[in-house]
Amino acid sequence: MMTNTLSQSVVAVRSVIPDDAFTAPALGTIREGSGVVIREDGLLLTIGYLITEAEEIWLTRHDGHVVPGHALAYDQETGFGLVMPMAPLELPPVKFGDADAASVGSPVTLIDGLGKSVRSNIVAKQEFAGYWEYLLDEAIFIAPAHPSWGGAALFDAEGKLLGIGSLHLQMMMNGDRTNINMVVPINILLPILDDLLTRGKVNKQPRPWLGAFSAESDGKVMVMSVADVGPAAQAGLREGDIISEIQGGEIDGLADFYRKVWKSGPAGSEIPVRVLRNGREAWLRIKTADRDSFLRKPHLQ
Repeated sequence: MMTNTLSQSVVAVRSVIPDDAFTAPALGTIREGSGVVIREDGLLLTIGYLITEAEEIWLTRHDGHVVPGHALAYDQETGFGLVMPMAPLELPPVKFGDADAASVGSPVTLIDGLGKSVRSNIVAKQEFAGYWEYLLDEAIFIAPAHPSWGGAALFDAEGKLLGIGSLHLQMMMNGDRTNINMVVPINILLPILDDLLTRGKVNKQPRPWLGAFSAESDGKVMVMSVADVGPAAQAGLREGDIISEIQGGEIDGLADFYRKVWKSGPAGSEIPVRVLRNGREAWLRIKTADRDSFLRKPHLQ
């Protein structure tokens, strides 16, 4: 019964992105997922990649009623996005839980905007480094996985919101490869929510961005690709390069690499990077940038 009540507060989110948008090649021009009502006025919390550079957003309740939405904010650091419905949704807001207090083994439920719920358990709470220059100090991982995870709402046994679904991954559990979801914990939203509502972004200097998509292998950071017009591409970083050092400091894995980049100075600073390419060393100087400056800004429909 509680699951049915909670599912009413989760809606389907459909976004339309221009063909020439910066994120269109990687994330597509039609994006579908979910969002959850967190305030009496219908404010929706979702995962930011669904609404980045969106020129149209449509929100669909379980009864099929559709209203347009406006992208209020997308925070690069947490990955959260906020959408304001442009007509009344008339849905009850959910209550926030405490993701920090949730423990491994705790029963949880992930609910999407189509009303599908998956009862799961928290299988891990640990650091997560994403290939797109993204890092969470403590993400939530649940299993079994939900097939429609993007923007889905994670609830604890008391029906309180613990986080928002972000990814579908695989993890070795008891010798088997198991499908899991990575969930962004709600606690990291609370300190920045007022800024997102009033400014559309957090009131702080943006993190320096390279425009490199990287993976970790045996503690080494390997470049999988680079954004066409990003700082890394302009500096000559290439697919297959292994990044071994930044500003004179050796790199110990993907998370350490990101932290060193973010401590290298404000966006726009130039940082020396040592790479291994075809068995040879090369030094590059990458002038970092503000990732948001490459993105189309939200506009009212």
